Amino acid sequence: MQHGDRAELAAFLRRWRARVQPSEVGLERGRRRTPGLRRQEVATLAGMSVDYYVRLEQGRGPRPSRQTLAALGRALRLTDDERSHLHYLAGEVPAPPAAPVREVRPGLLHLLERLVDTPALVCDAKYDVLAWNPMAAALFGDFSTVPEDERNVVWRFFARPQARDRLDPGDARRFAREAVADLRAVTARYPRDPGVRSLVERLLAASPEFRTLWADGDVRLRRSTRKLIRHPVAGLLDLQCEALHDPARDQWTVFYTAAPGSPTSDALQALRGANL
Repeated sequence: MQHGDRAELAAFLRRWRARVQPSEVGLERGRRRTPGLRRQEVATLAGMSVDYYVRLEQGRGPRPSRQTLAALGRALRLTDDERSHLHYLAGEVPAPPAAPVREVRPGLLHLLERLVDTPALVCDAKYDVLAWNPMAAALFGDFSTVPEDERNVVWRFFARPQARDRLDPGDARRFAREAVADLRAVTARYPRDPGVRSLVERLLAASPEFRTLWADGDVRLRRSTRKLIRHPVAGLLDLQCEALHDPARDQWTVFYTAAPGSPTSDALQALRGANL
């Protein structure tokens, strides 16, 4: 096996086999000399030969495929974190979820509610806006009034000129390049997701600029940045956009902050007061 750790993989399999109780996988306890499952039981549950599984536990044999690792994860009742660790031990990068996760953690929703003076929103991997606080609604408009299939930052930018017009021209050009490059990376992470594929197809049909940038083939992951936003009431806002990534769900929480005592900070406070 290459680019993995045979000894640690073998030890991991032995430890977790000993932890799984037969009743957890629908087997009779019976008389057993050691705790947990027998090797042949794990092999049967994972749909592989006993000899192949024994070689894995002994640190021998070929490098297991992703399919084999997934089957072992199910047989040993591993958590998501444990499955990821199993993949890394075998020298395999864990497979991503089949589609971007849309459920936002309850704790994060509570955090958004408590941020009374900082615009913040949560996006999934393909830039769908999943959650936002009142200050984000005051800054960008109330997303609850927008049809769900229109609550996408990239779609609004390329297909809705009024959303783009709020950005400084230089920021708009930079965002266009970076968003398209990031969306291309998303298509590689979720090659079978119809939502990602549909978004790209809609953008290609709606925006010549998107088509041009897409044809360039650039790839770039999302980063924190600075933005100049023209608000119809608050005026020009100089905002630092801090994008924090949740790798477990592939979601981004974006906070729009301003230096304390700055004109933009005062403007945000006035915007908050006007929307109480």
